Amino acid sequence: MALSFELPSLNSETLTCNPDDLRALTGFSNCLESTIPEWSWNSTDSPGCCAWTGVTCDNSTGFDRRVVGLELGSKRLVGKICGSLAGLNQLRVVNFSHNFLGGSLPDDLFKLQNIEIIDISNNAFVGSINNKGMCITSTKIRVLNFSNNYFSGAVPKDLANCTSLQHLSFDENNLSGSLPESLFQLKNLSELNLQVNNISGSLSNGIGNLSNLVKLDISFNLFSGVLPDIFTRLARLEQFSARSNLFTGHLPTTLVNSPSLRMLILNKNSLSGPINLNCSAMKNLVSLGLGNNLFHGPIPDSLSSCRGLKTLNLGRNNLSGELPNNFKNLKSLTQLSLSNTSLSNILSTLRILQHCRNLSMLVLTRNFHDEQIPNDVSLEFKNLNSLIIGNCQLRGPIPEWLSRCHKLQFLDLAWNHLGGNIPSWFGKFESLFYLDLSNNSLKGAIPKSLTELRSLISGKVTIEEPVSSFQLYTAGQGGPSLSYRQISSFRPTIDLSYNILQGPIWPGFGNLKRLHVLNLKENKFSGPIPNDLSGMSDLEKLDLSHNKLSGEIPNSLINLSFLSNFNVSYNQLCGKIPQGSQFDTFPNTSFEGNNGLCYAECTCHSKQIPILSLRKRKRTIIGLPFKIGAATGFVLTVICCFISGWALPKPHKRKYIRFVTSYK
Repeated sequence: MALSFELPSLNSETLTCNPDDLRALTGFSNCLESTIPEWSWNSTDSPGCCAWTGVTCDNSTGFDRRVVGLELGSKRLVGKICGSLAGLNQLRVVNFSHNFLGGSLPDDLFKLQNIEIIDISNNAFVGSINNKGMCITSTKIRVLNFSNNYFSGAVPKDLANCTSLQHLSFDENNLSGSLPESLFQLKNLSELNLQVNNISGSLSNGIGNLSNLVKLDISFNLFSGVLPDIFTRLARLEQFSARSNLFTGHLPTTLVNSPSLRMLILNKNSLSGPINLNCSAMKNLVSLGLGNNLFHGPIPDSLSSCRGLKTLNLGRNNLSGELPNNFKNLKSLTQLSLSNTSLSNILSTLRILQHCRNLSMLVLTRNFHDEQIPNDVSLEFKNLNSLIIGNCQLRGPIPEWLSRCHKLQFLDLAWNHLGGNIPSWFGKFESLFYLDLSNNSLKGAIPKSLTELRSLISGKVTIEEPVSSFQLYTAGQGGPSLSYRQISSFRPTIDLSYNILQGPIWPGFGNLKRLHVLNLKENKFSGPIPNDLSGMSDLEKLDLSHNKLSGEIPNSLINLSFLSNFNVSYNQLCGKIPQGSQFDTFPNTSFEGNNGLCYAECTCHSKQIPILSLRKRKRTIIGLPFKIGAATGFVLTVICCFISGWALPKPHKRKYIRFVTSYK
């Protein structure tokens, strides 16, 4: 209101715009189901559309300023784009990104003669993009961003008309079919994003015609066949990502000798052969992702010559042997995954990698089978924030050198044979938010220091994320392992399940307000469940099953409003099960195996019916088994009465009865 009252006081030349542009904008506004915030688009109050939110006019003076920009990104717009925008014949920039616009793409958008940039990404547009007459009239288009919508059909063939196009993004749609040859005529194209679609077929040699290409991303599609050997023609290419496709064969010679490449991501394909990168030629390589393929042979010593490497993913390949000693020369390395590569000699591996002083993430899952975990006090990883050495069947106690990894945020040592106690120095990790020590042979009590983890009390931790070449997997056995693209996707967790731990569950766990998962299943914990656990206000999963806990389930736990998974089965609990809130949603299996629990009023001192199927018993107490039992019992009772003479007394007893009656 205040803004609209100030309009008359502004310079009229600042406010006015061409009448045709005003009508076009008013028509566009009328097509929307929502109003444009921050400023009133109302032509009846003032003809000054150049002052409207998101509208940019040219620098001319007078009463005929032309609209050249319409930048309405992230304005919560709802509705469709109608054809009235065709009246803005001087429009150069359209940005409708990050809104809730839908419907099909209007043909008129490509009839704007001066349009240079169209960004409609992150909306809900549907339908085909073909046959829209792209760039026939609008020959100046430099940027087309259609990512994160629901477009279907093939990649448009009329893109060949867009000779000025430099940036093209169709990523995260439902496009299918193969790439049209016309796409490879865009000589000025520097960035092409087609990831997360259903595009199939081979990658044509024609891609080599895009000589100005700097970034090419075709990840998460259905491309197949071999990679074309055309990379000498892509002399400016810095980023090439083709992960999660169906590519086969060896790495092309021109690719592994490309001097311009900074990022090469080919994870999750079926590429094979040895890893034969020529690091002498690839001097600019910073990120290399070759994980989840069929590469074989030893880890090549030549990779140590890629001195600029910061991230390296070789995990889930058919590699073997030991880590080359020259890997200590990778001084820039920050993130390394060698998971599931049949690597051996964990002591040598750690001694080599400690020379990579900038290493922050190390993934060594499913290697070093049945080796002893090193307890070399000289090992030091000062910058390590994520360490994953799960599912290796490692033996020995948790090593002391871990206590000097002061920046540790994420530690997974699950599915090993680690023994001994959990060290008390775990509580000194100020940033630790994820700890998985499950499926080991740890014993003793939980150190009280675990209830003092600062990151789980305050949650004020900045999580350092890996680059896009990484995909992290849980170390599960017997079931599918879950994969995550980001460390922050993991919920704050303490998992100590399947060990031999004993003693009480400390009330101090209630201080961990930012903890989402607490799993203490299959141990030997005893004593009561502390009331204080209700302080874990963010808790989603609490599993205390298969222990020796006693006493009642604290009624205070009904205050855990985010709790969706709760299990206290097979303990020695008693008393009434709390009711209300989330507890009304938990199945009987969450409480079975505790003979002292009940749903009705009861205490730990009263004799209880076993908890199994109590809810069902309430509903079926007069069911068929009860009726059969009652009838059988009645018949047997009558027969016994007749045999004993209680129902029909013998003659001498009848006289006695009559005598007594007459006497009375």
